[in-house]
Amino acid sequence: MPISQTGASMEIEADEYLNEWQEVSLTSIANIRFSSVNKVSQPGQEPVRLCNYTDVYNNDYVTADMDFMRATATKSEIERFGLQVGDVIITKDSETPDDIGIPTVVDTTAPDLVCGYHLALLRPNQDEVDPTFLAKQLAHHRIARYFGQQANGTTRYGLSIAAIANAPLHLPRPENQRSASALMRMVDAQIAQIEAVIVKLKQVRAGMLRDLLSYGLDEHGQLRDPVAHPEQFKDTPLGQIPMNWDVGPFSEIANVNPPTPATGQSPFNSISFIPMQDVDEEGNWVYRQTRKLIDCSGGYTPFIEGDVLFAKITPCMENGKGCHAKDLVNGIGMGSTEFHVLRPKSNRSARFVFHWSLTNSMRIRALAYMTGSAGQQRVEAGFFNYFLIPIPPTHEQGLIANVIDCADRRIESSRNELKKLKKLKSGLQDDLLTGRVRIPETLMEGAENA
Repeated sequence: MPISQTGASMEIEADEYLNEWQEVSLTSIANIRFSSVNKVSQPGQEPVRLCNYTDVYNNDYVTADMDFMRATATKSEIERFGLQVGDVIITKDSETPDDIGIPTVVDTTAPDLVCGYHLALLRPNQDEVDPTFLAKQLAHHRIARYFGQQANGTTRYGLSIAAIANAPLHLPRPENQRSASALMRMVDAQIAQIEAVIVKLKQVRAGMLRDLLSYGLDEHGQLRDPVAHPEQFKDTPLGQIPMNWDVGPFSEIANVNPPTPATGQSPFNSISFIPMQDVDEEGNWVYRQTRKLIDCSGGYTPFIEGDVLFAKITPCMENGKGCHAKDLVNGIGMGSTEFHVLRPKSNRSARFVFHWSLTNSMRIRALAYMTGSAGQQRVEAGFFNYFLIPIPPTHEQGLIANVIDCADRRIESSRNELKKLKKLKSGLQDDLLTGRVRIPETLMEGAENA
């Protein structure tokens, strides 16, 4: 049965099922150890690999093939803090209480793999508690709230052994724990699979973007090959480009900060509003706001439908912030004064302009044209008059942009699928970890055999 259908198939048997659950303290089902192994290598000690704070914080599961820090430890430290399959590790101190108690489960290990500093190593009695179920319980908002209340400190917050030991756990019978864990792991595996697909799609897109903007597409819609068909290319200050392309400044394909034409809009009409925080680092307009035109009379950057916004201030510029202003309310918008407005010229592809504005090569080159004091440096508008790019004919610009847009749609589709799975995971785990839902036996068998 697909995971997405499990919620509807589960029956709530709260009273009977919850009677099987027990309230226990963490110390009653697990041995707790605070690691003393830091990242400083000492002569005379044994070489080890350290499972560090970030390894725990960023991963639900730890495996021996991960890229761990190299360090040293004494033989007694290796014996005491060496990782075993089924260990649960949690973060025990941080700059904020929210980052305390974040768990991971050790799935595979090696003799040289050791728990690092700032972490608590929990070795559960696996006859009483399933390691994955324990980790998921520790990550649940009920226990996270408990850890936040128990954390002490001012500039750095930490948990005592007593606070961790007394963490109140709510556990069903071990066999039910294992079934719930198998189901939660199945969802985690699907999420990891989609995340890996997204990473691969983004890598393919990056390579494709570089090639398309350098070599373009032939009359058959295929990427030109300068090795197989050198006769199709010519030498330029930018290297080899297709014979029918030109070299020119970016300002040849877009007007920079042009005057916004009068719209005849009522001052009480709504328009789109784009502050810097509403765009991400991949060119997406993430959060859509509107404001009355009368409320945007000064202190904002005006733009119209189809304009491209380019962040000019550090670090937003280097991070790739910007967007293509499409589907604007009433066709106009106002935004942060830290945007340059790039208005595609009438004989140029707007999407081609947009995709070029997000390239690493353009952002890196723009760094040399920043002025101002540290922390407040901005790219001057003149940069676009000096930044040279290869310029294909307008028709080919559109073809190139369409190919990139197609790749973006595949990435967005996978992201939407990922969002749905994460939403399912959140609701499913809440049900399984609080006893609101008993897993049907048929589903339990399927999860355990997956």
